[in-house]
Amino acid sequence: MARESKAVINIADLKLDHWKQGALYESVDTSFGALLGLTGLGISYNEVPPGKSGCPFHNHHVEDELFYVISGSGEYRFGGERHAIKAGDTLGAPAGGPETAHQIINTGTAPLVYLGISTVAKTEIVEYPDSGKFLAKTNRDGSKPLHFRHIGRPEGDLDYWDGEPGA
Repeated sequence: MARESKAVINIADLKLDHWKQGALYESVDTSFGALLGLTGLGISYNEVPPGKSGCPFHNHHVEDELFYVISGSGEYRFGGERHAIKAGDTLGAPAGGPETAHQIINTGTAPLVYLGISTVAKTEIVEYPDSGKFLAKTNRDGSKPLHFRHIGRPEGDLDYWDGEPGA
């Protein structure tokens, strides 16, 4: 059965999720592209408290991301640089290697509110340069849960033939 989509959504009507992870990560957010009937474009609404970030420093190998700052101020880590950001700023995070790694941090005194917009890939590799991890995931038909999801580190690499019968 197809999910009913809307042509217009007001942020005030969205059900937001509040979560925390450790000392640095916290957000009130939701993804709502599917509510608009979008299948190739993701969109999220994010409210990040002062001193927090909504995600670790990471880069996507397939998906492009764009962020639009609605209110507040902070810092945008992008590759090896840091940029001050404020309301009205648009931030690009194209697919690539660690040179396109990115993270938004609220360095201000009020909540940092922004939209995140991204292409939606059926298969994606994400790297986390600060921790040396990677995420491999696939979601071939758009259903949840994902068909395949694995977080690891490159030092766990195996030989192509490892464990294969008769190899």
